[in-house]
Amino acid sequence: MPPRSPASSSPSSSSSASSPPAVSRSPSSSRDVLVAVLRGAGCVFAEDEADLILGTARTPDEAEAMAARRAAGLPLEHVVGWAGFHGLRVTVEPGVFVPRRRTEFLVDQALAAVPHAGVVVDLCCGSGAVGAALAASLGQVELHAADIDAAAVACARRNIADYGGHAHAGDLFAALPGRLRGRIDILAANVPYVPSGEVPLLPAEARDHEPLTALDGGGDGLDVLRRVAAEAPSWLAPGGCLLVETSERQAPAAVEVFTRSGLTVRLADDEERYAHVVVGTRVR
Repeated sequence: MPPRSPASSSPSSSSSASSPPAVSRSPSSSRDVLVAVLRGAGCVFAEDEADLILGTARTPDEAEAMAARRAAGLPLEHVVGWAGFHGLRVTVEPGVFVPRRRTEFLVDQALAAVPHAGVVVDLCCGSGAVGAALAASLGQVELHAADIDAAAVACARRNIADYGGHAHAGDLFAALPGRLRGRIDILAANVPYVPSGEVPLLPAEARDHEPLTALDGGGDGLDVLRRVAAEAPSWLAPGGCLLVETSERQAPAAVEVFTRSGLTVRLADDEERYAHVVVGTRVR
């Protein structure tokens, strides 16, 4: 997994707007200190990360504490408490999977496939970023998000509240209300797809600070994808789509899984974001 760039552009207001800096520290010297700390810890985007921290922290002391947490290996998004995703600022709490910018491609593919969706489900939702982004773009929708991790469900509930969304805890489709069966227009399932044997090779910020259930996809990385594809046709509305992110290496096998489930399948990819999305449609 390549290093993540800072989650978003700098916030519109800085810490100096709400709380004056300590007398002994000018804004420029405070930034220099943070950059040095972050660079010393190996942060590739030290300057940008320092700006994000300064734009989020309320005091210089808080900024220094946040930089220290980042230098200790915590994901930047857990340090500042949010991530930029598809034009939104999404709350990301400690222990919750951090939405990747490449997953914005999955959102774009969903919007292109079903531009007038009325019922949207964000399965394996993590922070609920995908569901929130879809609802923000579609307008009035019935939105549901589900995850097996309680911390993720609590976080998602906050992020989808403005869209009237409902968050559910449970294992895949078992978490969803039965009344959704046969009615889902967009089923976005950002399932874990890292093969179990490769999890130890992930960057420490993911391996040590994100839930294993959001990363480990089993022996070949496709265990959860298979379970989702097997049940999806009975939950999709006619013309509804299941969208799953995967790797380039796994994409052919994922396409085969979708085909066996009876879905009409296409593979979409974005070289710039190194994103690969399998789209399966229930034939009308």
